[in-house]
Amino acid sequence: MRYAQGGGLAAERRTFRERLRQEAAERFAVGDEVAVIAHDLRITVHSVQHWHRAWAEGGVWALASKVRPRCRC
Repeated sequence: MRYAQGGGLAAERRTFRERLRQEAAERFAVGDEVAVIAHDLRITVHSVQHWHRAWAEGGVWALASKVRPRCRC
């Protein structure tokens, strides 16, 4: 199934996920534990671990949404 937005999420949902990643990044910076962040944000530990790796390698910019352009196939 293809999605019109290219990334699979509606704009408002993408914005919500962006805010979650930004909040997680702020908490990574102060040293909060991954499991605590996941619990507080009500998301999986696996997602937070993925974000933490990206943040550790590329900072806040690595957590930005990566919306793919539409396929004009």
